[in-house]
Amino acid sequence: MEHDAWFFIGVFVFIFLIWVATGGPLHPLAFTGPTLAQPDVLGGGTYLQLPRASFGTGGSNVVLPGSSSGESSYGAPSGATPPVGRVPGVAFSLPSPYSNIVSMNSYVSNASSSDPGTEYVEISVAQNASASIKLTGWILESGATGNAEIIPKGTRVPTSGVVNAQDDIVLEPGERAIIISGESPVGASFRENKCIGYFGSFQKFSPSLPLNCPSASAELSSFYGTPYIHDPSCIDYGNTLLRCQVAIPSSSAELSNTCQSFIETRLNYNGCVTAHRADSDFNGDTWRIYLGREEHMWRAKHEVVKLLDDRGKTVASFNY
Repeated sequence: MEHDAWFFIGVFVFIFLIWVATGGPLHPLAFTGPTLAQPDVLGGGTYLQLPRASFGTGGSNVVLPGSSSGESSYGAPSGATPPVGRVPGVAFSLPSPYSNIVSMNSYVSNASSSDPGTEYVEISVAQNASASIKLTGWILESGATGNAEIIPKGTRVPTSGVVNAQDDIVLEPGERAIIISGESPVGASFRENKCIGYFGSFQKFSPSLPLNCPSASAELSSFYGTPYIHDPSCIDYGNTLLRCQVAIPSSSAELSNTCQSFIETRLNYNGCVTAHRADSDFNGDTWRIYLGREEHMWRAKHEVVKLLDDRGKTVASFNY
């Protein structure tokens, strides 16, 4: 019995030495397990191969099948901010670098109006923006209907009664623009100024123009000159006029020729601009931009409003 025991021990030691010599626990066979033959080996049929996300060391991005490396499913580079105001069924371009400093009000005033001159949206540039923003060439677009209009050029200081030269519209930090769908009552987009309220005497504007013109009495005392104190009728007449009112004296006013000449020359838009263009408070902070449409641009409901920069990227959007 003792000899038999030593015989079996010797056999096990011999087998162990052979196992170690051929690789032992590091042999590839040690890492394999039971395998299932594919359907063609088993006699036919199909099998489902699930996709696997590819990955590699040194990066954290996972690339899904059907997408290119570094891009998300909607086409924006990884790390980019998704377009604002996304709506199912509406395509949005990549976010614009201006999206953090240019914003839109979240509504359309008088949307779907029969008078496109009363339909408008407002945009503004942040007070803390580091540079001015050129709006000319940007696009307003309806995500619902596809209506689109390019923001045109405008006139910084318009002159009444002439065809005004136009240039790029530029908003400074803290300024805003009212973008009206219809045509301009004065033939061009323009920047508001101290005298702009005179335009409202004969034409309709929506929203109404600010009435910041110097008063008629102040204009008389400042510019009438030597005859001022000697012309009480002119002073009294000036006190009856409202700000930004273009005066048309009646024959019963009994005004002197000097007074009538002053009123015709000074108390109107062009006269006001001549007198005050150099004032530090002459320029306003609002542009009136007209898209020149003959019909409304926006729906009354179920609408998506998009503002795109000159490269077609989404600056701002909202829906209602």
